[in-house]
Amino acid sequence: MRIIYMGTPQFAVPALDALLSSRHEVVAVCTQPDRPSGRGYKLTPSAVKARALEHGLPVHQPETLRISEAKEIRAQLERYNSDVFVVAAYGLLLPKGVLEMPRFGCINIHGSLLPKYRGAAPIHAALLNGDKTTGVTIMHMDTGLDTGDMILKREIAIAANDRFENLYERMAELGASALIEALDMLENGTAIRTPQDDTLSCYAPMLKKSDAIIDWEWDTTRIINMTRALDPWPGSQTVYDGKPLKIWRLENTSDVYKNKAGTVLAVDPARGILIKTGDSAAWATELQGDGSKRMPATDYLRGRKIEVGAVLG
Repeated sequence: MRIIYMGTPQFAVPALDALLSSRHEVVAVCTQPDRPSGRGYKLTPSAVKARALEHGLPVHQPETLRISEAKEIRAQLERYNSDVFVVAAYGLLLPKGVLEMPRFGCINIHGSLLPKYRGAAPIHAALLNGDKTTGVTIMHMDTGLDTGDMILKREIAIAANDRFENLYERMAELGASALIEALDMLENGTAIRTPQDDTLSCYAPMLKKSDAIIDWEWDTTRIINMTRALDPWPGSQTVYDGKPLKIWRLENTSDVYKNKAGTVLAVDPARGILIKTGDSAAWATELQGDGSKRMPATDYLRGRKIEVGAVLG
């Protein structure tokens, strides 16, 4: 099939690679415009654009696809005469007129088992909520937010030591293999459209920096899940001595204390700092002070002092 691929971050690269290695033809790629990045705010291409250029593919980077502002790019997309648009974390709304361009419509790789976790941050949500499994859904796109009919789902287990970055990579690979399977089904007419049950839906909105503030009144498991989900961005954060302190890793302890939540209960140069939570306590084993790099708590404590009895947050 002739395919226009629409994606932006690293999550969308394995699916593009899978298409380029398949019998299908990628005729063009759409991705977000180059954005400022790094210390010098240098304009940087998306991961998908970089991969597309390696393969000599035509790349389009519209700011919008609304007909009032994007007549030229929409006419270009029409001229490719594609069979299907494949979308993966593109980050741009596809209006009805674009959704209806290709013969088979537009299909999306979504990072959850729909209708659970519609929205921009499904992988984060699965970790935040302590889910034991997650997966990907290949779905037909409509004008709603991740509401279209499903073609297939593929499930993956979430290990206790999974953090966002490695789960993201595994999900991207799973999405790539599921996509090829779904395209074959579309082409040979065996794809079944399964409507979503809206009563089972929930929403995973895009994360904000304000979502990174730890509430030490929460139970230990919830706070640990937060550190897993928000690593590497934006990083779970508290305050010590009036300055931000990022808590990258926590280890559970079953000991129960009566102190105020957030209290530093112990400082062990060989282990880290023990912090009171809503139900027990947790050892912070990887930290990052304001203006410094993340490091093991043992290294952090060599050059910095944290007082027992101080209250974080």
